[in-house]
Amino acid sequence: MAGIGIAKRGLGLLKKFEKKADKISEKMIKEMNSKKLIEKAKGYSKLVGGTLAASAAMPSSIEKDQRVRKSKGGRAENPIARNKENYRSTKSGAGMTQAGVAAYRRANPGSKLKTAVTGKVKAGSKAANRRKSYCARSLGQLKRSSAQTRNDPNSRIRQARRRWKC
Repeated sequence: MAGIGIAKRGLGLLKKFEKKADKISEKMIKEMNSKKLIEKAKGYSKLVGGTLAASAAMPSSIEKDQRVRKSKGGRAENPIARNKENYRSTKSGAGMTQAGVAAYRRANPGSKLKTAVTGKVKAGSKAANRRKSYCARSLGQLKRSSAQTRNDPNSRIRQARRRWKC
């Protein structure tokens, strides 16, 4: 008797899951106009042999863009080239240039990365709060660095802090 109840509940859940898959595929069809992608999306909601065949293969809306690859440590690799156009030299204050920030934002849609706050700012303004926050974070980095880096006035972290006017 208990087995029948479990089976009925399982069928109910399966139907509910099928409806959700149909809604997801409809949403995907609306968002994507490519014929290949439409066919792929339709295939996700089809039931085969009483189970949703493609549920494991269905791409998650949370998954990152294909351009960002995971490195060995599990962190996303930086897709931006380490060159003079994108990054400042240590002598000129380290950090990213305006072109580098633009390149990063192109590679990572939705990013809110900005360049350093280097000018004069009003106390309490957004820029002043960004500066205050950066200075607090970078002080933690400076404390955790080696004694050689901490004491070297030309280290990248010191130059960056100087540029931010910390």
